[in-house]
Amino acid sequence: MLENKKFGVISLGCDKNRVDSEKLLSLLKERGCSLTDDLSKAQIVIVNTCSFLASAREEAIETILECADYKKQGKVEKIVVTGCLPQKFIGELFAPLTEADVFLGIGDYEKIFEALEKSYSEGRVNYVGKGCDCFRAGRVLTTPEHYAYLKIADGCYNHCTYCLIPKIRGKYRSYPMEELVREAESLGELSELIVVAQDTTRYGEDLYGENRFVPLLRALSRLENVKKIRLLYCYPDVIGDELIEEIAGNEKILKYIDIPLQHSENRILKLMNRKGTRESYLALLKKLRERVPGIAIRSTFIAGFPSETEEDCAGLKAFLEEAKLVNCGFFAYSREPDTAAARMSSQVHPSTKRRRVKELYEVQRRISAQFLSSFAGKELEVLCDGIDYEKNCFVGRAYFSAPEIDGKVYFNAREAVQGETLSVRITKADSYDLYGATEDYQS
Repeated sequence: MLENKKFGVISLGCDKNRVDSEKLLSLLKERGCSLTDDLSKAQIVIVNTCSFLASAREEAIETILECADYKKQGKVEKIVVTGCLPQKFIGELFAPLTEADVFLGIGDYEKIFEALEKSYSEGRVNYVGKGCDCFRAGRVLTTPEHYAYLKIADGCYNHCTYCLIPKIRGKYRSYPMEELVREAESLGELSELIVVAQDTTRYGEDLYGENRFVPLLRALSRLENVKKIRLLYCYPDVIGDELIEEIAGNEKILKYIDIPLQHSENRILKLMNRKGTRESYLALLKKLRERVPGIAIRSTFIAGFPSETEEDCAGLKAFLEEAKLVNCGFFAYSREPDTAAARMSSQVHPSTKRRRVKELYEVQRRISAQFLSSFAGKELEVLCDGIDYEKNCFVGRAYFSAPEIDGKVYFNAREAVQGETLSVRITKADSYDLYGATEDYQS
């Protein structure tokens, strides 16, 4: 019966959740189910949710209710809610969220057909925790064909005091190296393979009894279908000499690294249960730049953590000025239930948190603008991501930009193929993006 149904899948949240959705799509495809990205044509809608922050939970509920409107119109028969939201909050969700028919957790995707069949015969069902949480390699890519994410592990055991991930995703679990290599090889010709996890740098410690991140990168680098590898979510306290030397010497690894620092002031870092200090962070950045000339370093920071003072925020601004990171994301602290930070006194007022985020972005805007302006009049290798129809030109990225989270390069060319790397002469820069043209266009 289900093979005759048309499925629509909505994936919310991060790139790691996107990989889970792509594996779910593969399950549907293998069963012979039809897929559509037009909800008005779907009979069964699956919403893969995020619940990392309160705002993500609100987005998930709003999306489910939007799908329920199609259900009221008789277009959608069943709504399936999967992922982080039911995994953590099924006790609070199941009774009131009557719009949804099936609930699955993060490891229950293999049970989707069984759960759906039961819902057709018996009504609403809760299948959270009934799956095996086993590794699955099959994917249906939802990114452009020339780049893909590879999730090398799930869960986390860092236990930062503000974070719900260990309560949602559980302990850190590395996936077998041979399975990851096979998965990467199955993704087709890739201009860029983006390695992700809650913490990529701890890969292998649980599974092999030792850190195997560098051996994994070497194995992925040997794949002929992978041209370049980008590293995200590298925790500062695990970035050692071996990894730095691998980034420096491995031609396939882009000279780019994403390091979530979260703050700079030692008192706040200790309250966050972060392992580093301001001094160790600056020393790490210095070592990376000395050993990997030109490396682009990205990070994320939280503003308004409990008891953060104006002096702490000023210290973070000064850190940014000294660190001179290429790209940064700033987030207002979100008081999440069932976390240690939520129970801390001296919670910062929401308006103060928002103001500090704006101030931090302004500091970083100036730093990024200075970095980007250094490329004006120079040739830059740019990976073409496609066409921006609003700007009426091609759009791509340089080595210092990851998709979706960093800036872009807008350029004119007589011809450009998605996934192709071109030499672009930069003519203009702003605080976030670059603009230019290829030589053939200029001549």
